[in-house]
Amino acid sequence: MNLMPALTTNPPAALLSAVAALSYAFLAWAHPRMTPAQTRGVLASAWLLHLVVLAMALLDTPARFGFAPALSVTAWLVLSVYLIESRMYPQLKARWTLAVLGTLAILLALFFPGAEYHALPSNWMPLHWALGIASYGLIAAAVVHAWLMQRAEKAMRQGATSETSMPLLTLERLTFRFVAAGFVLLSATLLVGGWFSELINERWVWNHKTVFSVLAWLIMGVLLWGRWRLGWRGRVAVRTLYLGAGFLLLGYAGSRFVLEVVLQRA
Repeated sequence: MNLMPALTTNPPAALLSAVAALSYAFLAWAHPRMTPAQTRGVLASAWLLHLVVLAMALLDTPARFGFAPALSVTAWLVLSVYLIESRMYPQLKARWTLAVLGTLAILLALFFPGAEYHALPSNWMPLHWALGIASYGLIAAAVVHAWLMQRAEKAMRQGATSETSMPLLTLERLTFRFVAAGFVLLSATLLVGGWFSELINERWVWNHKTVFSVLAWLIMGVLLWGRWRLGWRGRVAVRTLYLGAGFLLLGYAGSRFVLEVVLQRA
């Protein structure tokens, strides 16, 4: 696959993407030697540059979208959640991991900007995309919190916790709140997707994206039911969340990756 058009069709956007990626990378490298205020400032600057990059890509003509832009928007949403939560919970520490995530997401979208959409097959497509990406972001935020929860649990077992550590029960509560919100938006995504699929094809189209997305929806539903009725927590809950998030990742990003990169078809 020739990657150069992705870098030359819009040089200002490519340059801004490089600056945003470098900002995240600088934070990942330098944050141990920075004060909390400096860290928040650099992260906020990188986050803002990332937002401008996304806006330029979405407003470009013709519009482009694919697996890498979807992952880039998801990473930005996760960082947005972190910036808000870090103000409420200063103990929340995942700057290095999220900075690396932001760097990789921007670079991936720079090299794989997605397929061109000269005309949308349905007026409902933007709503379907918005709901889908929002559900991606919320469930990704749940995965990050579950990972932090595992770290906190491991530190507690090893006696390495401190008074400034994030309480385990707080992390668990936040994790399931994001799962519930993501499940609601994923449900709406499937409903809207099924609606305009019926309008265009006069039937529900069962492809890889649909199958994986429905499997993710079922697993998230089982996870919430298990939490509510059986009190699932700890490893069982986290592994179920990871499984559902994995299917959701395969649903759109995985399917588009195969089409765009492996099969090299739009």
